[in-house]
Amino acid sequence: MPDAITGLWAAATTPTDTAGTIDHAALAHHAQRLLNGGCDGLVLFGSCGEGPSFSIAERLAAAEAVLRAGVAPANLALGTGCPAIADTVALTKGILGLGITRTLVLPPYYFAGVSPEGIEDAFAAVFDGVADSRLSACLYHIPQVCGVPVPAAVLGRLRARYGATVSGVKDSSGDFASFLAFRAAAPDVASLVGAEVLITRALAVGGQGTICGMANLVPALLRRLLHDASAQAAIEQACAPIDGIPLLKAALAAMTGEPIWRNMRPPLRAADAAAGARVAALLETLERRA
Repeated sequence: MPDAITGLWAAATTPTDTAGTIDHAALAHHAQRLLNGGCDGLVLFGSCGEGPSFSIAERLAAAEAVLRAGVAPANLALGTGCPAIADTVALTKGILGLGITRTLVLPPYYFAGVSPEGIEDAFAAVFDGVADSRLSACLYHIPQVCGVPVPAAVLGRLRARYGATVSGVKDSSGDFASFLAFRAAAPDVASLVGAEVLITRALAVGGQGTICGMANLVPALLRRLLHDASAQAAIEQACAPIDGIPLLKAALAAMTGEPIWRNMRPPLRAADAAAGARVAALLETLERRA
């Protein structure tokens, strides 16, 4: 699976100023930090990157800035799933134009309760609309957040229809049975988990890695977990106090000394700085012990 997302990829957070504008220089610096810290790549504008809160133009401008700063296209993917299929197509074509071929694609969200056939139709419309053999799409299953699942059978049928274009699936449900269903439906697709506590179990049954938020904070510890299951207990301790994106960013601000990470774009609001400092202290202790 040469074009699929595999290994350790960070679900990168997005730095903004107090007005909510993306700080391109800070994002590029963070991207380099993640790659130097052991990540194989990073996904911009997924859930941890507050992707749905940013426009197509904002996402493309930020991706272009990161590329200009020297990050290779092969180390980047973008979250391109939008409620409107035309927007998903436009954003996906836009990143392909920048040389980025990997995408993380949500199903169209908002209309909960749609049929598996409708979800398949939506993804098919995206792939037909993009119509570019370079595209390597990782389908994004996070129904507890977006309200719309990626049924395992739909992944299997789309892989049969579109081949290598459907290169992966990220299961962020936190349900290991769901991950196993994806593996059974499409065993030749790169299956990844979003929940760090499932990494060891997923790798043991053929999983190809993770795209996760904790990689923003402790990439070296997560890198070790890919090769040494003894790090699992430390990962579980690290994840326990993180209850959302604001606290993840507050911890990152404390660990880096860069206050910009405390900023959120509405509707999210900043976490308490002291809470972020407590999480950062825990993580630094776990890293020393690991």
